[in-house]
Amino acid sequence: MSAGSPSADGRPDASGGPLAGLRVLDLSRLLPGPFASLVLADLGARVDKIEDPDGGDYLRAMPPLRGDTSTMFLALNRNKRSACLDLKKERGRAALLALVARCDVLLEQFRPGVLERLGLGHALLRRTTPRLVVCALTGYGQSGPLARSAGHDLNYLARAGVLGMHGPAGAPPQVPGFQLADIGGGLWCVAGILAALQRRATTGEGSLVDVSMLESSMAFAFSGFGQLFGGQVPPRGGGPLTGGLALYNTYATRDGRFVALAALEPKFWAAFCAGAGLEVDMGALVPGPHQDALRETLRALFVSRTRDEWEAFARAHDCCLEPVLEPHELRADPQLRARGAFFEMPSPWGPIEQLRTPLTDRDAPHTPPPAQGEHTDAILREAGLDDATIAAMRAERSAR
Repeated sequence: MSAGSPSADGRPDASGGPLAGLRVLDLSRLLPGPFASLVLADLGARVDKIEDPDGGDYLRAMPPLRGDTSTMFLALNRNKRSACLDLKKERGRAALLALVARCDVLLEQFRPGVLERLGLGHALLRRTTPRLVVCALTGYGQSGPLARSAGHDLNYLARAGVLGMHGPAGAPPQVPGFQLADIGGGLWCVAGILAALQRRATTGEGSLVDVSMLESSMAFAFSGFGQLFGGQVPPRGGGPLTGGLALYNTYATRDGRFVALAALEPKFWAAFCAGAGLEVDMGALVPGPHQDALRETLRALFVSRTRDEWEAFARAHDCCLEPVLEPHELRADPQLRARGAFFEMPSPWGPIEQLRTPLTDRDAPHTPPPAQGEHTDAILREAGLDDATIAAMRAERSAR
């Protein structure tokens, strides 16, 4: 798929993308929703961010900054346009409804009830535009006793039981080094939107996609829930894949770095033992008290060599052993370089680094993230608003 050449408004003409022609209004902020719309934009959808005239997307101001804009914002918002509307004002709401009439998908991340208070509830949006797919991404979903509660990624992981599977044993669960619920929620939005669009192609009717980050988190722990359903709940940090097996764990090396061993299958464990000079004991694949002694044996073994030496060992013995890379090492990693995981693009902020998603076309051109309200006039004109109306909206600050 190729995104073609830039269009008149500066965004690539994604005529070759699989989602070309799809129009998405993105009312979300920060990480979860913008990640979902990034995936859609990379696949060729026309994504228009609708921001508040004052603060805009809060992520814009979060450090580290490139000039006056967050590098995290710059990483999440390529290939999108930005319009600023004040949805608390009548003209702003009317403008949004005009935009909705021309779009396929509206993605929102407000707590349940916020859009209703603004006079833009899901029922109204779908009644005025029956073909519209509304995707509502929230922490706890549109229903249930916690529906309107505040939360963040760590809260959703905690209530989902996912954090409760996380070690180490005998200590509070470690805070993950990434936002599993946020990104998981964004990914389920993409899946839900595509499913709703497929159903619309058959029925002609849009629908509401209700995505909860709480439930999105649970989906990552199917193996753990499989054990729960079987009546076997290992202690926290003691499951086969959560720290209970010595051969599925991380270890320090002689140079103070780390490796990850995941020799779960007999052939990989046998290959590791043969290369390291250990006696092969297939009991290592079964949880139990004997794992403590094996863990100490492996700790002593791994600290005898450097991380690079163990990486060379892994390439020679094909035993599911990898170095634990630090974030600053990723750009130089030969596998990631071969896959083109990072790329650089020009922007008003100078050259900016970008991370490809697994679905980002390597050959497609990209436009840089938008300045706040950069495309307000163009987007409103496309919705049928004339210049006089747009000028009046700017004068009363219902648009910017």
